[in-house]
Amino acid sequence: MTTLAPHRSLCCLGRRTLALGAAAFLATAALPAASQSAAWPSKPVRLVVGFAPGGGTDVMARALAQSLSESVGQTFIVDNKPGVSGTLSASEVSRAAPDGYTFLVAPTSVETVNPLLFKSNIVPTRDLAPVMGIGRMQMYLVARPTMDAKDVKQLIDLAKSQPGKLNYASSGPGTPPHLAGELFKQSTGTFITHVPYRGSAPALQDVMASQADFVFDPGIAFPHIKAGKVKLLAVASDRKSPFFPDAPTYADLGIKSASLDIWFGVWAPNKVPVDITERLSREITKALAAPALKERFHSLGAEPTPLETAPFRRLLADEGATLSTLINDRKIVAD
Repeated sequence: MTTLAPHRSLCCLGRRTLALGAAAFLATAALPAASQSAAWPSKPVRLVVGFAPGGGTDVMARALAQSLSESVGQTFIVDNKPGVSGTLSASEVSRAAPDGYTFLVAPTSVETVNPLLFKSNIVPTRDLAPVMGIGRMQMYLVARPTMDAKDVKQLIDLAKSQPGKLNYASSGPGTPPHLAGELFKQSTGTFITHVPYRGSAPALQDVMASQADFVFDPGIAFPHIKAGKVKLLAVASDRKSPFFPDAPTYADLGIKSASLDIWFGVWAPNKVPVDITERLSREITKALAAPALKERFHSLGAEPTPLETAPFRRLLADEGATLSTLINDRKIVAD
């Protein structure tokens, strides 16, 4: 019996030694990741944009990249990967290493609309992690200068008296201006013909030329509204426009469940360390408050609007549910 006690003590000591050794190993193994997060960013950071240079998303991303480069002390690079309304860029970011050096800047439609309209291996809600919202644009119901309707009530009355005769232009099937048009029709009980174009600029051009009746414009019509080349009938939102505060909103007009602002945000590959995404979120929030960046956003008809991760996720969920119902009910397809 007396020989067993020392043996048990040695066994216990051995187990404790092994446990301590394992704990030390795990702690040591975790050090590189922790130090990497603390040192972030130690090399250039890539902001992937799924649209061509010069567009609204691209200009926002470049303004943000410049501000972040100055405040963080490391280069932020915009990398344009256009195709399939931003789906190709989202797919690329989803495959990137989760090390905090690749992020996606995109409109929320990349998560809420694209999966319903385009075939892809990526499922944004599964393959990407929302970081934060960065801004939004309102859309404006802009009519041709020769239209008889002087306000939205007259436009609705005209549409109801001649079902299908009026038309609205859009920047393409499944785009926010198209969805805004379908929400307007649904809410007002009107039948208005949709005419898709390859972008907001040609759609607006044909409205200005009276080849199309009206358009839901994301802000590029501002100088033409001020010059009297098109008629601004309403803000396609429940909120007042900071750029045209006297224009009636849907809330003013009693048009319900048709408001659709275009939101923009930042996404990361899954499993990027939380301290990195939190730092990036803080830096972006600070950047969005800078007067120069505000002015750049305003030039696009956009408002810098920081939205933290939790409310940004709620926005994505709500927008996704609303637009999924609309797309399915209206049988909208991406031609």
